[in-house]
Amino acid sequence: MNMYQDPYMTFADMTSEEMGSLQQATNGLTEKQKQYFYMVYSGKRKSQQDMLIFSLVGLFLVPGLQRFITGQIGMGLLYLFTVGFCFIGSIIDLINHKSLANEYNQKMAYESFQITKMAVQE
Repeated sequence: MNMYQDPYMTFADMTSEEMGSLQQATNGLTEKQKQYFYMVYSGKRKSQQDMLIFSLVGLFLVPGLQRFITGQIGMGLLYLFTVGFCFIGSIIDLINHKSLANEYNQKMAYESFQITKMAVQE
C-alpha cells in the first residue's frame, strides 16, 4: 500500500484529535500537495513517546528540555532557571506529555500547510 493513499498509517500513535486536524489541514490540497505536506509534517512531528522521554530528561537532567523541544524558549528558560518550578512544572509536564505532543503537532500541521501552499503551486 502506498504511503500517500493512507498516510495516517505511518504514525503509529496518532490520536483522533490529531487525525482530525490533519484531515482538516489537507482538505483543499491536491494529491501532489498532500504528498509534500505529509513529507514535511512527518519530519516535524513529535510522537507522544518522544515527548515522554523529553519530559523525563527534563525532570531529571535538563529542566525545561521538553519546552525547548516544542519551541517554547521562554518557558524553557524559566524552567531551566527555576529547576522546573521546583520540579512541580516538570512533573506536570510529565503527566501532560500527551497534550504537549498534541499541541506541538497541531502547530506543526499548520506550519507544514503554510510551507506546502508556498512551495507547491498548482
